[in-house]
Amino acid sequence: MNENGDMTKILCRTLLNCKTEEDCLALLSDLCTFQEQEQMAQRVAAAKLLLEGKTYAEIMDSTEISSATLSRVSRAVHHGSGGYARLIPRDGR
Repeated sequence: MNENGDMTKILCRTLLNCKTEEDCLALLSDLCTFQEQEQMAQRVAAAKLLLEGKTYAEIMDSTEISSATLSRVSRAVHHGSGGYARLIPRDGR
């Protein structure tokens, strides 16, 4: 495995070590800038709304996501690896 693959594997294992929301927030705070965290949160929120059947207009209004980013999220939701659909909580949170 190459060095980048090794680093990605370490990242995945680190993410899997998060046991609580507080663990996850602490790790995100250490890994990412506030803006990066906000952008990721916005994408996950948009994916959740897409999975709930909301329209682009509704999603853009509620998340303030750009149409270009929403298009990328939509492509991932509908034609990606299935991560959004498998991992986004469906419990209304």
